[in-house]
Amino acid sequence: MAVVAILMAILLPALSRARESGRKATCQSNLRQIGLGFGLYLQDYDETYPHLNDPSLFMGRKWRWPLQPYLGFSGQRTGALTSREFRPQVLVCPGDPAAAERYDGTSYAYAAAFYLRPSTAPTDKFFWAANEPMAPQSEAAVLHPAQKVLAGEWASNHQSLPSPDLGWWDERGARSFLFADGHARYLPAGRILRARDGLPDPNLTVGGVGGRDVE
Repeated sequence: MAVVAILMAILLPALSRARESGRKATCQSNLRQIGLGFGLYLQDYDETYPHLNDPSLFMGRKWRWPLQPYLGFSGQRTGALTSREFRPQVLVCPGDPAAAERYDGTSYAYAAAFYLRPSTAPTDKFFWAANEPMAPQSEAAVLHPAQKVLAGEWASNHQSLPSPDLGWWDERGARSFLFADGHARYLPAGRILRARDGLPDPNLTVGGVGGRDVE
């Protein structure tokens, strides 16, 4: 029995790490597919990033609606996703601990730098600025596509912390991000550069869409 207990103590952590690695790999695959959707959208809309003209949509909420035709939907719709349609798993990270509370049925958020001018987003309070017009940015304005976060896990987190539901502004945790050049990376919050509010928040990147979120 002692031998079995020792083997279990060795194997269980390894199996847990393997499962988590699989979840992260699936999440990054999802993000790369979403990145392809963004790329197709840019081709059809004069190389301009998607937006909805509603400044109250926190964290780019409903960003997926303009991308739906490029992610496998037939036609446009504005309701919540259901498990019976599309491939909802593409919009959900299997490691998402906040499954029941996802924004718009997706684990991922769209960086606000791509639909607001840098000069009009000095702090996180811009999310609630009712008179703030949308200002979708062009692909040409992205000066460092391999270093600017386009989208990423929102409340998901892949580190053992007392509160796993951490937003982008939190200095703890780690998650997968999609960059504007289409690649996806898993990064701890400490690797994200400080934004205009002094926190690791890709929404408020210094220099806006033309800035960098990583070195």
